[in-house]
Amino acid sequence: MNRVDYRLNAIIDGALRPLGNLAEMAGIAARNGATIIQYRDKEASTRQMIAEAEAIRAALAGTGVPLVVNDRVDVALAAGADGVHIGRDDMDAATARRLLGPAAIIGLTVKNEADADAAIAAPIDYACIGGVFETLSKKNPDPPVGLEGFRVLRARIRAAKPELPVGAIAGIDTARAGEVVQAGASGVAVISAIFRAADIAGAAREMRAAVDNAGDRP
Repeated sequence: MNRVDYRLNAIIDGALRPLGNLAEMAGIAARNGATIIQYRDKEASTRQMIAEAEAIRAALAGTGVPLVVNDRVDVALAAGADGVHIGRDDMDAATARRLLGPAAIIGLTVKNEADADAAIAAPIDYACIGGVFETLSKKNPDPPVGLEGFRVLRARIRAAKPELPVGAIAGIDTARAGEVVQAGASGVAVISAIFRAADIAGAAREMRAAVDNAGDRP
């Protein structure tokens, strides 16, 4: 397992394009506390996604912050990203690992106990549980698991893979960041709280501080 610093996963989404240059925004987050950048785009063509991922990777140069691509193993390979984040409907983790190699970062979404068991069995480097709270960033057919649901899924994974970083996603602001870390999260994944803020750098610093100050992370 590759050691991943999952304290602050800043997700740069294609839907944010009207707000500014995605690569520049990702670079600002990386220089102000984000420990991993995830590029997600549900609308762009494959060609556009590769170009965007390459631009984001260039913007992260020198920061030491890795880039993972949501869903798309092909885009990650073509753009030279550090890895992928995959969900239940995407390529399975074992196949992604075979294609990307042992050094790639592979993350997995967990929404229920079956997903948690899949994460335990899969060759992954981190898991992310969610949605924990309601989100405005995408349509989510699954109801939020809430803090208690998060604790249950987190405990299930920890019992089998105590060293695996496990994050929390959906509806997380600075106050909730502290709550989920105290509930067992290694860190948080956020979109709006950073990239829809008037001051991206300040928002990233505040979110990172909220995670770091919430107590001992797993």
